[in-house]
Amino acid sequence: MSSESSKAVTITRQSGYQFLVDFGPDIPTLLADEPSPLGQGAGPAPDHMLLAAVANCLSASLLFALQKFKQDPGALKATATPVMGRNEAKRLRIERIDVAIELGRPAAELEHIDRVLAQFEDFCTVSMSVRQGIPIGVRVQDGAGAVIKG
Repeated sequence: MSSESSKAVTITRQSGYQFLVDFGPDIPTLLADEPSPLGQGAGPAPDHMLLAAVANCLSASLLFALQKFKQDPGALKATATPVMGRNEAKRLRIERIDVAIELGRPAAELEHIDRVLAQFEDFCTVSMSVRQGIPIGVRVQDGAGAVIKG
């Protein structure tokens, strides 16, 4: 099986705007739903899943880059926030995604943090793909509350 087909996702309508999202064998399914008034808000909406994918990929890329230097950031938390707007046809669109990442440790305790911060985004498949159509701002804050990127 190719790597592309092994990452395929299948969605099946359950009722209303609820879809069962099947990620393949060994991965639990997820119920997606639109918020009211279209759906019932019984699960994440498509825009939530996009935001989660961007934030997760950036967090994993940052963690991977830190671990290459044998550094542990401690807790790691990322919040992705969309900037919504309307296009020329008045259709609702995500115009920008801002991701705030918080590390659990002060930057001063992390060796090579400047090198890590300079390159980790380049290795994030999802955010770099999405960024081709939607600008993504990234801010990293260390465990002491200092903004160390963005």
